[in-house]
Amino acid sequence: MAKTHVSTTINGDPREFLCDPADSLLDVLRGPLGLTGAKEGCGSGDCGACSVTLDGRLVCACLVLAVEAEGHEIQTIEGMATGDHLHPLQQKFLEMAALQCGICTPGVLVAAKSLLERNPDPSETEVRYWLAGNLCRCTGYDKIVRAVMETAADMREAAR
Repeated sequence: MAKTHVSTTINGDPREFLCDPADSLLDVLRGPLGLTGAKEGCGSGDCGACSVTLDGRLVCACLVLAVEAEGHEIQTIEGMATGDHLHPLQQKFLEMAALQCGICTPGVLVAAKSLLERNPDPSETEVRYWLAGNLCRCTGYDKIVRAVMETAADMREAAR
């Protein structure tokens, strides 16, 4: 099968790669592109461990064909921090111990960031609903939800 050339932007940087037409975006991110933050938990879009944004829309990278990235903007967990400066969500997850094994954490962080970009003042119900596609087997969800809520409050305060 012939490889397909794809040009895209990942975390603000232009990127090009070759892939088989059947390769998922997750396969290419973790393989040739070396961006291993997104994890494969299920391969069927049920766990959210591979969450990324595609043109600002939250998607499971395991369900997107790599060739579909042509000409689009992808954001991954690797693009969340700015150099050594963690995103406020990342910092709050550390401070509040809202993570354990780390398999789900990148996807949860990408999803939470996507939520806060759309709604800087979500209710607890909205946070729980938005993160419902991200499964965590270790922490339960209370610390995660509290970390997102506190980050939202901190970011609103900082914007004043």
